[in-house]
Amino acid sequence: MINKTLRILIADPQHFQRLRIERTLNHLGYFRIAPVQSFDELEALTQFAGQPFDLLIVSDALVDALDIDLDGFCRGNPTIRHALVYDRPQTQWLMLPKSLQVSLVGPPEGELLKNLMAIIDPPSPRRALQVLPWLRGLSRARGG
Repeated sequence: MINKTLRILIADPQHFQRLRIERTLNHLGYFRIAPVQSFDELEALTQFAGQPFDLLIVSDALVDALDIDLDGFCRGNPTIRHALVYDRPQTQWLMLPKSLQVSLVGPPEGELLKNLMAIIDPPSPRRALQVLPWLRGLSRARGG
């Protein structure tokens, strides 16, 4: 079962990329998504967030013209739990304490987002267990 309360932030200067990523996440069952188009908007949302964002999906192109260390920003920001950074010149995979940061060339596609969300929002083993109605009735008959 999907945790529909996860908060996701998409930051990309291109509207089409933000929309494409948001639609893919919607198809996966995630709807609490905030898209932003500039680093100023990203900074404002994370600075004044009442609760943390579970995932930040951000294009490195967002800070190309700025002198900003995007990795440092993600690591040092307590309102960002996990980060997916894309459109980098080289691919890097970094594991951070209590956080996951992934870097890749190009925007994230459907299968990659699906696998990433499986890491961030793993299925609960208890969710897979179902109590059959007849078994519940049998249990009550024995107890009382």
